[in-house]
Amino acid sequence: MSVQSMYQAKRMSAADAVQFVRNGDTIVVPTGVAEPPALLHALSDVRHKLHGVVISQILPLRKYAYIDPATVENIRHSAYFYGGATRPGGQEGWVDYVPAYFSELPVLIKRGLTPSEVVFAMVSPMDEHGYFSLSLGPDYTMAAVEKARAVVLEVNPNVPFAYGNCHIHISQVAALTESNDPLFEVGLPKIGPVQEAIGAHVAEMIPDGATLQIGYGGIPDAVVMQLTNKHNLGVHTEMVGDGIMSLVEAGVIDNSRKNINRGKMLATFALGSKKLYDFIHRNPAVEMHPVDYTNDPCLAGQNDNLHCINATMQIDFIGQCGSETLGWKPYSGTGGQADFVRAANRSNGGKAFIVLPSTAKDDTISRIVPTLTPGTHVTTSKNDINYVVTEFGVAQLRGKTAKQRCEALIAIAHPNFRAELREQAKKMNLL
Repeated sequence: MSVQSMYQAKRMSAADAVQFVRNGDTIVVPTGVAEPPALLHALSDVRHKLHGVVISQILPLRKYAYIDPATVENIRHSAYFYGGATRPGGQEGWVDYVPAYFSELPVLIKRGLTPSEVVFAMVSPMDEHGYFSLSLGPDYTMAAVEKARAVVLEVNPNVPFAYGNCHIHISQVAALTESNDPLFEVGLPKIGPVQEAIGAHVAEMIPDGATLQIGYGGIPDAVVMQLTNKHNLGVHTEMVGDGIMSLVEAGVIDNSRKNINRGKMLATFALGSKKLYDFIHRNPAVEMHPVDYTNDPCLAGQNDNLHCINATMQIDFIGQCGSETLGWKPYSGTGGQADFVRAANRSNGGKAFIVLPSTAKDDTISRIVPTLTPGTHVTTSKNDINYVVTEFGVAQLRGKTAKQRCEALIAIAHPNFRAELREQAKKMNLL
């Protein structure tokens, strides 16, 4: 049977396609923009007929009807990372959470430590050889494709066809439906004076020829905006966004000095504008790979001068970073922060930056604290932390004593809190 004949045989409505889900199944859904809205809406419509179904995903972008405390016995969301749609349920206890490094999610799936009976994903149109591109989020989903009983695809002509290890063959597919809705777009975060100041500190420390990993948020994007005078930068990251694309267009990024995948920009998911998605389409300079490749500290760390920029919400005197909870209340997730901090530490000439404004709530709370707020999850450990950056400067911690770390962190805290922090440090015998 030809690939076109196979395609037509497996083509059906979204309502019919979701019938491949059985009670008790876990459905794996890709990160963010790669989630298939037609399939998830159709599944939501029949949720009352199901029991014990779980949807595992990082960062859903839409509030689907199944994300509902009244129907958690029918379909329950299990988050690898909370977003706006799932955070309330996580804080109230009716959305579950799986703690894991982003890089290790494919391993958990491959070893059966997290289930994956069904895959729902949005992909590009099929090429002449029978392959779809899971270009917007191969992440952990490619591992789930290999394990799943049923792979169900939503084919959308707006999804780019990307290169890299992100392709699914029609022979692997149980069912497919078609949609043509515009892709979800995410604008650049708001950047204010504090973010600009932090970005300037970091940008000053990034040399020509560095390879970058840029996290999401106002501060990482503020760094990107101040790199336009650099040369021969490379990208080995988990997320590709509009900021990185703008540096390619400016001639700043050419990936010419990378040690692995030279000449190629690597990512595991895309989050941005239509212009970004069009930029990825059949672009030989961009490759999308599963997260156990992009975020593997041993692999990423093979690039010399790997510079990684990630944000945290709170850091204590010893250097522990709480980046995913507000006390015990979940806010986001582990993600790839620790993956890339460790990768940068392995890299020859690498630097791992943890960035944060010095205060929260209109300068009423210091984000640099003696000890993390009780219940806070430690995202990056004291043994991995290196450069910490606020609007007031840079504290380099790796190799320093506990007392030296404490002093360096207080020096970049907001001036309004430094005296109080010093008093606390004295009580803790750190000054």
